[in-house]
Amino acid sequence: MEARKPATIGLTVLAYVAATFGVQGASHFAVFAAHYAAIPIMRAEPVIAMGLGSMLIQGVLFALLFPAFQRGSVAVWDGVKFSWALGGFLASYIVLGEAGKYAIPSIASWIAVEGSVAFVQYTLFGVLLGLIHRRRAEPTGTHGLQ
Repeated sequence: MEARKPATIGLTVLAYVAATFGVQGASHFAVFAAHYAAIPIMRAEPVIAMGLGSMLIQGVLFALLFPAFQRGSVAVWDGVKFSWALGGFLASYIVLGEAGKYAIPSIASWIAVEGSVAFVQYTLFGVLLGLIHRRRAEPTGTHGLQ
């Protein structure tokens, strides 16, 4: 496993925060604003700093874990697959767990909105992750046999 470069870690975290804030912000404050307004447990004014803190933690974990699971070359598709795997883990709580805990007006609507938004978020971040970490496989051959 190769050492993680601080610039690559920072860029990955920045990409995660940008993708997440962009997609989730558009979802919550524009595209699905009425959906969220109908949920009685939602804050009128969200605490943005708490959301950013969560994004930073998640972004660091993505940045540290992705290289540990890669062997050889890394393509954009590898970033998408990894993002979908970890994103599915993270989103399962929001999509299913919260729908089962809170008195939301429509479970079906909640699952559709949260599931589709998570899919867009983790697909976009996966593309960025793959681009940031993209590298070619080292040539194989006669290392040390010359």
